[in-house]
Amino acid sequence: MLEQVDPAFRADVVNGLSEPIPSIPARWLYDRRGSELFDDITRLPSYYPTRTETALLKAKMGEIAALACNGCAIVEFGSGSSTKTPLLLQAMKPAAYVPIDISGDYLRESAGRVDRRFPDIAVHPVEADFTKPVDLPKEIDGLPRLGFFPGSTIGNFVPRSATDLLRHFRDILGTGAKLLIGMDRVKPVERLIAAYDDPEGVTAKFNLNLLRRINRELEADIPVEDFAHEARWNDMLGRVEMHLVARSNVEFMIDRKRFAFAAGETIHTENSHKYGPRGARLLLLAGGWTPLAEWTDDHQDFALILAEAQRNRFAP
Repeated sequence: MLEQVDPAFRADVVNGLSEPIPSIPARWLYDRRGSELFDDITRLPSYYPTRTETALLKAKMGEIAALACNGCAIVEFGSGSSTKTPLLLQAMKPAAYVPIDISGDYLRESAGRVDRRFPDIAVHPVEADFTKPVDLPKEIDGLPRLGFFPGSTIGNFVPRSATDLLRHFRDILGTGAKLLIGMDRVKPVERLIAAYDDPEGVTAKFNLNLLRRINRELEADIPVEDFAHEARWNDMLGRVEMHLVARSNVEFMIDRKRFAFAAGETIHTENSHKYGPRGARLLLLAGGWTPLAEWTDDHQDFALILAEAQRNRFAP
């Protein structure tokens, strides 16, 4: 299996676990099984973001469509199962839909479902890591573009990386393109922790699946049962953190390198930053996007923001 593994996965795992504060980038949580488990998470009663964002899209889609897209290509970054996408496609009737996702099999299955449901819309799936350079299909050359980045995925990135990612999106989509992005708002800690450490244990399975993936793809021998999922609120940094905590002293090998964790030490696997209204707009501006409109639910739990790409000369 080693010769078939993504070299970036191997490098991120080995280098990340060698750091003084061990961590692995959150994108590697989403292999096929991880993507399936995340879909399960989005349907849990305690996980409000997907439910709230979907309701917001349904309620405001007329306004969003009028401002966002006319005969354009919708480019979705990290499309996953594309569960929210039909709301946009139904309302906007774009010329093309380009889902981008790192999980190839999952991408092709979800793109196939969209293609069957919307036969008049050209679907061009792109298997890629959207944080890296991405070549969009030539079939959409000349079309206006709307980027779609739902689910508050931007919150997985620390602010500096989030700014870089937004600039990257601007470069991919081009000047004059628009971006519809979801951002989760700050709220009581109890609700936040419940969303990322559900009583059903699905998020724990999702987090621990990363260790199983490492064992399978890198031929490692991590004792998965000796780690536990934990969600923490970091008030200073305004984010929920996911960790894998060693239950006892453990040692394991990955790619012929030995790692040791004392009981209580953790592997940091994901962040979910929460933004207030001003912070969200400042982040977009720093990333090369000018906010045009914003929609939120009655409880101010979640926001959808439509922004327009600035010219490169306006950004550092």
